[in-house]
Amino acid sequence: MSETKVDSQTNEQNTRLDNHQGKSPVKEAKDKMSSVAESPVISDLYDPKLYFNRELSWLKFNERVLEEAEDGENALLERLKFLAIFSTNLDEFIMIRYAGLKEQIDAKVKHLTADGRTPETQLTLISERLRPLLKRHRKHLSHVILPELAKQGVHIEKIADLLEAEYKLIDDIFHNMLFPVLTPLAVDPGHPFPRLPNLSFSLLIELRDPDKPQAELKTAVVQVPSILSRFFKLPSKSGEYRFVLSEDIIRDKAQELFPGYEVLRTHTFRLTRNADIEIAEDEAEDLLQVIEDEVRKRRWGDPVRLEVSSDMPEDWQDYLRDTFHLEWQDVYALDDYLNVGAFMEIALLTIPHLRDNSFASRLPSEYRGFSDVFSAIRHQDILIHHPFHAFDAVLELIHQAARDPNVLAIKQTLYRVGKNSPVVKELMHAAGNGKHVTAFVELKARFDEENNIVWAREMEREGVHVVYGLLGLKTHCKALLIVRREGDKIRRYVHLSTGNYNRSTSNLYTDLSLMSCDEELGIDVSELFNSLTGYAKHHNWRKLWVAPLSLRPKLLEAIEQEIDYAKAGKKARVIAKMNSLVDPEVIRKLYQASQAGVDIDLIVRGICCLHPGVKGVSERIKVRSIVGRFLEHSRIFYFYHDAAENIYLSSADWMQRNLNSRVETVFPIEDQRLKRKVMMILELCLKDNVKARELHEDGFYYRIKRASGQKRLNMQEKLIALSEQRRAQVDG
Repeated sequence: MSETKVDSQTNEQNTRLDNHQGKSPVKEAKDKMSSVAESPVISDLYDPKLYFNRELSWLKFNERVLEEAEDGENALLERLKFLAIFSTNLDEFIMIRYAGLKEQIDAKVKHLTADGRTPETQLTLISERLRPLLKRHRKHLSHVILPELAKQGVHIEKIADLLEAEYKLIDDIFHNMLFPVLTPLAVDPGHPFPRLPNLSFSLLIELRDPDKPQAELKTAVVQVPSILSRFFKLPSKSGEYRFVLSEDIIRDKAQELFPGYEVLRTHTFRLTRNADIEIAEDEAEDLLQVIEDEVRKRRWGDPVRLEVSSDMPEDWQDYLRDTFHLEWQDVYALDDYLNVGAFMEIALLTIPHLRDNSFASRLPSEYRGFSDVFSAIRHQDILIHHPFHAFDAVLELIHQAARDPNVLAIKQTLYRVGKNSPVVKELMHAAGNGKHVTAFVELKARFDEENNIVWAREMEREGVHVVYGLLGLKTHCKALLIVRREGDKIRRYVHLSTGNYNRSTSNLYTDLSLMSCDEELGIDVSELFNSLTGYAKHHNWRKLWVAPLSLRPKLLEAIEQEIDYAKAGKKARVIAKMNSLVDPEVIRKLYQASQAGVDIDLIVRGICCLHPGVKGVSERIKVRSIVGRFLEHSRIFYFYHDAAENIYLSSADWMQRNLNSRVETVFPIEDQRLKRKVMMILELCLKDNVKARELHEDGFYYRIKRASGQKRLNMQEKLIALSEQRRAQVDG
């Protein structure tokens, strides 16, 4: 398919949208940015001009992911990885956020967002903004990444280019692997269009009966089996990799699926459905069973997006669109490849010179010199920083607790633990050793529900007391409590984290956690678990901030204190690192702080609805985002507090859902040695001039420009170097 034809088809789709919508929403958005820049001081902090749209801000985040794929300084397979992440991110966005907007429209919801937009306007803007991003994405895959990979010996072969002996292998793959799984589905008055599951990838096929040349042409659907790999490996020379796509094999062999008929043409399409789960918890007698049933239904939610190959004729697009009851803004004609997320399989190939340099994570140096982890924690609080510290640092604590005869009880929250969780296995081992083990498993962890159900049932069989969730709340905090008998006393050991108890993600996400036996913190965590497992209302936490009760007021109070210091002529500063900043009340408090003279640095990886640089409102607020090798997942909150420099870590972002409808924790870092470590992380974030991008008042993110002669500083690379240096010192 020529690029000219793709451009023409994309323009045609945009024209169709314009004809239905009137004024271009993109122009409307640019006008809004311009009006903010030119307007006098805004006195109303509720003014929609002061807020960026959540959904459009998310698209800008995913664009930053795409930029990492386009960055020639990144290793080639890492760039392919970012292309795959862009696609899987987008799939989830469409299944949840985009689908939610369509539900609002169907329900005739008229409520405006903080930036003053209706659901209809948001959908149209998403569609318009997304099309050029998708064009960039597919063009970069087909015209840059795959050709470069071919030069390095990684080939995605076309069937027509194969040698005769290789084509024989394709024939074997089809008959031995694909054919037994495939189900050709006729579409006619006697065979309604098949009900395809969420994210199904299929071929639409046109057929002719050669015995009835004047008869109406036939239509059929063949779903590409997701249970099998999309990439079939071909014989290759040493050091080379050659693959052929499953859909190409099916397309080439389609004639054999319809013997006696002539295949005229085939085109690929992919359907996305609404995958959000709605649970009437107050009516659920068995939450476990209800969620299990809802997870099954997820595959059959209402259609919300249709992706088609760009060479599909317009009448076929119309046919599919009508079949799935979609609007034109829900249809995306894409060049070359659908479901680019599947290319992660290729991106993970073990080809060292095409991947990021490897490094070895390590155990905390505080473990050295002690016979067990409990002794190390009693000596001093320990800060864990993944992926630079190995997940074994946390696992060793649970492992020893499961076997220590002095450990009486273990309580732990589990949100996303992974499919082969060593943590869950240790909890089951502890229960088998007679410990009192309680696991709070959040069944409503989106897209992990099924996995969590499996582990919950397995733990129950092994004697672990499993609690499934709180009515109306999602438990997102990450907490571990170990109760240990030491002489004639009982001591509590706690582990609190910004990230999940998941070995796989600990290698991919940056997260921070604290190990401590501080008495007051231990009592707080005990009372937290009592609230989760029983009936208890705690309002006077000693050191924790806990959502949905105290976190919001404590956060607002901390910002208000900085405002008071600034008004008194004292130094006042806030630094906050998080994944998303959406909550309007918190944003307004930050605006008030800026107006009072507080210097505010925000490191927000993803969505940011705060509008920096607005005259008289947010001139003292700077926002930056870092997208790099690791997913920046840790949440750190710093308040200068009249030179006390209060530092907190948290499981919560500054979003309504985290502050209002989740159980979250914020916990203090009080040890001066650990404070310095956390401050070093924040300072590196603010000095990064390689992966950091700054949000400007026009709503766009710009890479940090290095001054002449200024050294490169990639904060993640720097942390790797510091970790390896520390390892060498300890080993030496």
